[in-house]
Formats: sequence, C-alpha cells, structure tokens
Amino acid sequence: MPCMATLTRRSLLTTAAASLTGSPAILRGQRRPPNFVFIMADDLGYGHLGCYGQKKIRTPVLDRMAAEGVRFTQAYAGNTVCAPSRCTLMTGMHAGHCSVRGNAGGIPLQPTDVTLAETLKAAGYVNGCFGKWGLGEAGTGHTPNERGFDEFFGYLHQLHAHFYYTHFLWKNGRKQWLANRHDWRRDYTHDLIAAEALAFIRKNRGNPFFLYLPFTIPHAELLVPEDSLAEYEGAFPETPFTSKPRMHYAPHPTPKAALAGMITRMDRSIGQVLSTLAELGLEDNTLVLFTSDNGPDRDNGNDPDFFQAAGPFRGYKRDLYEGGIRVPMIARWPGRTPAGAVNHVQWGFQDVLPTFAELAGTPAPREIDGRSVVRPLLDPQSPAGQRAVHDHLYWETWSDGLDGQAVRAGDWKALRPKRHAPLELYDLVKDPGERNNVAATQAETVARLEGLLQTAHVPPPAQIEPEKPDGKRYF
Repeated sequence: MPCMATLTRRSLLTTAAASLTGSPAILRGQRRPPNFVFIMADDLGYGHLGCYGQKKIRTPVLDRMAAEGVRFTQAYAGNTVCAPSRCTLMTGMHAGHCSVRGNAGGIPLQPTDVTLAETLKAAGYVNGCFGKWGLGEAGTGHTPNERGFDEFFGYLHQLHAHFYYTHFLWKNGRKQWLANRHDWRRDYTHDLIAAEALAFIRKNRGNPFFLYLPFTIPHAELLVPEDSLAEYEGAFPETPFTSKPRMHYAPHPTPKAALAGMITRMDRSIGQVLSTLAELGLEDNTLVLFTSDNGPDRDNGNDPDFFQAAGPFRGYKRDLYEGGIRVPMIARWPGRTPAGAVNHVQWGFQDVLPTFAELAGTPAPREIDGRSVVRPLLDPQSPAGQRAVHDHLYWETWSDGLDGQAVRAGDWKALRPKRHAPLELYDLVKDPGERNNVAATQAETVARLEGLLQTAHVPPPAQIEPEKPDGKRYF
C-alpha cells in the first residue's frame, strides 16, 4: 500500500482542491468543508440504546439524535474486540488486511498504514482524538500525535483504559497527572475527556476539524460517580460483582445500576457536544456519527441478557455472531441527513475513511477495502442510498494465529466461530438471530463463502506487543 507520508502536503492539498468537483451535489457551493465528529462507545451493544429497543436504560440524547438523523440497522464494527476494530476504522482495511489483529492493546500500526486522521490532515483539517487509542504505545512511533492528530488526551494502551480513576492520562505525548494520584476517585476520566473534546471544538470553530471521540464507557470496570449511580440504584435486581484473584477490575455491589448510569452519563456528554456545536453555529456544517467498537461484554460484572444488550442477535463481544459485530450507528447532520430516516445498507468501519475523504473533497488512500457511504448517509431513502456498497464484508479473530472467521454476502452469513470448527451458515433475513444453521442443505453457498474466507485473509505483520504492562503501572 502506498504511504501517504511519501507525498508532499502541497501535492495532497492540490489534489484535494481539484477533487471538490467530484463531491456530492448537496455539498457544492459550501464555503468550507464539513466538520466531522465521530463518537464511539466501548463495548456498547446494538440494543443498549432506546432508539434500538432498550427499555431499562435512558439515552434521550442519542434517541433524539436518531430522530433528527439517520439510524442504520446493518452497520458493522471492524471486529468483535477493541484494538483490531479501531485499526479498521483508522485505516479503511478490513479485519483480514489491517495491521493490528491481536487485542493485547500495545500492538502498533505499521508505517505503511495511512490513517483517517492523516488523510484529513492533508486536506487542511485540524484533528483531535480524546479517549482510547489502542494502536500504539509511547515510544512506538504510532501514538495519535504521530499518526495525524494535532491533539490527543486519553489512554494509549487499552489495559490502561480499564481504569476510570487512574493516576494519569496522556496529553500530546506527555503524562498528565490527575487528582486521583493523591485523592482517590476524585477525577472521573470520562468527564475529563469530554471536557477536552468540548474545548477542542471551541478552539477550532474557525477551522475544518475532525473530532474523534472514542469514549471508554461502558467498558469494564463498571464504575460511575454517585450522581449517575443514584439514577438507577434500586431499579434492578442485583448480583454484586466480586473481583477474582489477579483481576484488576474493581468490585461493585450494584453492577447493573453502574452500567446503566455509565451509559446515561455518556449520553449526557454527547448532549454537551451537540449543544456546543449549536451554540457556536457549527451544527449545520458538522456530520456527527455515533457507534460502538463491538458488541456488549458478558464478563466482569456485565449481564447483557438482562438488558437485551445485543438486541435480537446472538452473541456478545469476542463472538463473530451478529451480537458481537453488528453495532448501533447514528448519523446526524441538520439540513443534510433527513430526520427520522432508517437505512438498511450493509457497511462497516472500513467505510468511514473513504466517506469522510469524499465529503472533505480529498482522495482516499489507494488499495483500501472501504467504500464511500455518502449516499446512504445523505440520501438514505433513495434508490442510490439503498444500493449495496459491498458484495461481501469480512471479519476474523486472532489468538496466536488466525482463529475464527466470518463473512456476510447479501443475506448469507458464514462463520467459523473457532479455529478448525465446521463452517456455519445462516440466512440473516429469515434468521437474524442465527439459530438455524443451514450449512448441511446449502452446499453451493457454503463453498462460495468458504472461498471468500480463504481469499479475504492475508497474514498480518508479527503481532508483537512492545510491553506487557501490569495494571499497577497506572497507579
């Protein structure tokens, strides 16, 4: 793959300006390119939001966002676990081609990767990342500030991101010590991250900007300040979560209330983002997308079945069934996205990079797997907006080598849940819950999709984590 770093900024900007004539007609005549805000929750399931059927957890802001924009029903994360899903988002490469396949947390991007932030930076965007990175530790050369982001505040290593009351966060390459170092559980990191994101918007109101906001909520550990916990205490039957030996997650007497409070607190923070855009007169020129990096966790105090967190789907985080990879996706852009629209096009994280590039009027890197979904976003109910983007989508899991694989081609979904397991086949129109494996009666389809599984996987670079940190390093 060509490395964008080998091209000059001047040549990229010239190409970007020349390609504006190829932008969607709805954008022509704008005085400046649109801003992008991409908000991603961590381990939030398809069914965790009210607009996707949730009955127990309140998410009024995201529900309103869906009512004012487009709600996608067949959008997919890049993977069923955190780090490779983020790699797909940042590089536009699906799980069989992206450089980070393992989920250890410190595996870095490759120098040949061209990130979404680098693509937009070449078009004149100011980029900020606030939250969880997971694609390169300090010293690897692949921290956010080294991969196209002008500002970063948050967690580099995803093990670090397990702690909401850590002693420090990273800010632009340096450790920023928090009050928790001396006054335990004083600074709730989610709130600090949200505040930095709001400051970034205000500071860059006069520039085209890309705000990447990968929140850590509701990933375990399940902890939330008392005001949010109080909203749900006593609302659910609870089984206290007790930490096991050698487990670094904090125990919690009411884990369901904690999870619900975390999600509602995140929803409130998203409301602050939308309000800030409106206050500054930016919302009509800002595309806001909300999603999750994978399906809901079922360990560490979580009870996804109680909340029907995977919606109607089978599986959870770490599974290649729909519950592990199908995620909520909401797009809002007043005056551009129609209010209350629902779109059923199948697309995934690899498509974000070429979509933002098209809207920014700049070329996407060559040889990526992503395809632009501008039409489903801006004209979701038209024939063009409902036309298939891909002939198939692919995922894989990695555990000391290729483990599970899955492919979706139209209505068919084939998966091998674990290494050497027999291939399973499901008709997702007739059987969205993947309960009826029809592989035995569909030999031709099985053979066709098995061929896709073989050709979609390319061996990755060595999945070597630079360091195996102990949780104690963060305290």
